[in-house]
Amino acid sequence: MDVTELYPDDLVYEHEAVAATGVPGQVIRQWARRGKIHRFQGNGQLTGHGHEYKTMYALPEVRAKAETYKPTPQRRPKAA
Repeated sequence: MDVTELYPDDLVYEHEAVAATGVPGQVIRQWARRGKIHRFQGNGQLTGHGHEYKTMYALPEVRAKAETYKPTPQRRPKAA
């Protein structure tokens, strides 16, 4: 996705992206760190490193990536 095609309404904070997609915030942040999605400063400017409390994400990108997201099953606790 080309970031120049985004509208201001496409940018959402992490908690809004989590609510819209069901993908945990930690996963969304990891995608951004790995360069799979873009992150933006709270004022909507593209940034290479963000402060999590002000970081915004492009919802169309998160939704597209969320289609392939499969939660990893957690390990079963070991018996004592």
